[in-house]
Amino acid sequence: MKISAIIAFCLVIIGALVWLMVGIFDFNLVAYIFGAGSGAVVSRIIYSLVGVSALWLIIYWIAYNPFRTMR
Repeated sequence: MKISAIIAFCLVIIGALVWLMVGIFDFNLVAYIFGAGSGAVVSRIIYSLVGVSALWLIIYWIAYNPFRTMR
């Protein structure tokens, strides 16, 4: 389970950096690499993987909250 959380974390960080580039430079790296804008099948798969990774990290955080106080 730890490996899946690490992979999910890396995907979310990469996705966040892509959105940073879209916001600051108006440049979509995923669309540039895989072509045809965000409508391309590969681009949609990449975006879906990032979204599923974010959901996985939310579930992981709820199940294994590292900020819980020790009692």
